[in-house]
Amino acid sequence: MYFIQGDSFPDPRLADQEGLLAIGGDLQIKTLIKAYSMGIFPWFNEDEPIIWWCPDPRLVLFPKEINVSKSMKQILKKGEFEFSINTDFEAVIRHCRNTRVEDGTWISEDIIQAYLNLHEAGFAHSFEVRKNNELVGGLYGVGLGKVFFGESMFSLMSNASKAALIFLCLHAMQEGIELIDCQQSTSHLQSMGAREISRDSFLELLDELIEE
Repeated sequence: MYFIQGDSFPDPRLADQEGLLAIGGDLQIKTLIKAYSMGIFPWFNEDEPIIWWCPDPRLVLFPKEINVSKSMKQILKKGEFEFSINTDFEAVIRHCRNTRVEDGTWISEDIIQAYLNLHEAGFAHSFEVRKNNELVGGLYGVGLGKVFFGESMFSLMSNASKAALIFLCLHAMQEGIELIDCQQSTSHLQSMGAREISRDSFLELLDELIEE
């Protein structure tokens, strides 16, 4: 594990088997953009120093490979949900924080402020799902070049987070986004089309898809 200052990150291929790469640094916009462009992301609890990760394998979703089940197609066809982008970023990230409290959330107030800063700078985005004008699901992440780095999602009712991910993929295909980083594997994401690739393959994709 490496100790860093500012945005002086080591080669992400030096991360250990669990993906742990470095400790220290800060959550400034410049630092976070540098980290994401290198395939590195922060993940730490409120009482811990900043910890940076680059796992191997990496879970990714190619937007064209999104798996929409028959039941989800029917739900979307009924028009139960309304979709929007960047209309309430703070509400989305705070809902993500609240849904993860049971597992020991990593979304501290410092993290919320850091991503609010990224959002105001045009790098972090939220995808919202509403029913009857009430926010019921969504996700947020960071966009760089042709890559969207997903951070967290929430759902206050059945299928709302699935709808958010499908909405993200449709938007990605329209906007030329070719890769969605899902970070670490979950059965939920894999059931929707995400798959694992090696860290080396992931980093090679970033080199191709993120403009300098």
